[in-house]
Amino acid sequence: MRKIAFLVAIVGLLGGCENMTTGQKGAVTGAALGSGIGMVAGGSFGQVVGAGLIGGAAGYVTGSAIGNK
Repeated sequence: MRKIAFLVAIVGLLGGCENMTTGQKGAVTGAALGSGIGMVAGGSFGQVVGAGLIGGAAGYVTGSAIGNK
């Protein structure tokens, strides 16, 4: 439970930054979604972190592509 609260606190702090580019906002959103899906699926801590990293990378690429149009 402490791990979940810690991850939520980090996402809340990062998500509160208003001076973020579209790519950065996409990365934060993707990481939060990936981590959430990993937790709901019952993955180990490593799998949850990996899902967050993959989600963050996909969110950054998507957000950057949208921001460049």
